Amino acid sequence: MIKTTPHQFGGSWTEEKLERIRKYLKEYMKIFSKNPRAKYFRTIYVDAFAGTGYRDLTKSNEPVGGLFDDLEGDAEVQRFLNGSAVVALENQPPFSEYLFLEKEPKYAKELNLLKERYVHLGSSIQVHNEEANQFLQNWCQQTDWTKTRAVVFLDPYGMQVKWQTLEMIAKTQGIDLWILFPLGQAVNRLLTRKGLPDESQSTRLTELFGTSDWKNAFYRTEMVTDLFDTREQTSKIANLEAIGKFFVERLSVIFEKVAKNPRPLKNSREVPIYLLCFAVSNPKGASTAIRIASYILGH
Repeated sequence: MIKTTPHQFGGSWTEEKLERIRKYLKEYMKIFSKNPRAKYFRTIYVDAFAGTGYRDLTKSNEPVGGLFDDLEGDAEVQRFLNGSAVVALENQPPFSEYLFLEKEPKYAKELNLLKERYVHLGSSIQVHNEEANQFLQNWCQQTDWTKTRAVVFLDPYGMQVKWQTLEMIAKTQGIDLWILFPLGQAVNRLLTRKGLPDESQSTRLTELFGTSDWKNAFYRTEMVTDLFDTREQTSKIANLEAIGKFFVERLSVIFEKVAKNPRPLKNSREVPIYLLCFAVSNPKGASTAIRIASYILGH
């Protein structure tokens, strides 16, 4: 039996997320194994924040050191997660190749143990102990997309995904993207109610959205008068729905098609903490991919 290091993060919403990924991978590989024209392509599954590859649903209020820079105050969100790597490896038919990215050395080491458990997949499993954004940008540029198709799953702990990475993914015209957008868990917490976030937080939000237009979308400046004077006041006007809609619209700018019904993943208090989104870069397969993903997101 393979000994694994516990990897904490997630709640019941994790099951929701993984079930939808599982369903999509099954349908995706069904197409690439049965469609004569699709069989031509090499298929790759990429998990950019793979963790250990395992889940442990043991409850814990203690965050794992170093991993939760963007997570504050939600004990439920600081429960054990993952399993997306295992979900992909158990998919039938299998992908031609699996790329698991993990910046944390001890988790990357654990991911390598998957090669022992799934020995039949042999050298098709690759683990890279690297920063996800830089790796993905290089990989997108170096891969021959006339012969390759891929599903990329971006499952960050917070706001680690850079907009430049999403642009590179979209330009390949060969990737179907699943991304967990940190709606209430990170983004909404940075949006101060009175006045714009400070410079460092504003920069992080601009890197995430790829534009500073979020300022006008999420805030309104008006003149207010009290007993003493009239002054300019900037206040937050965006709710969680508006924030999610803005991100989906941003994805639509660079991707061929984007599912219009992203799935809110809620904590036990029914507060949306993440938004599971889907986008496709391949013009030829976009309609089919969106139809499948939209159905899965809605059920």
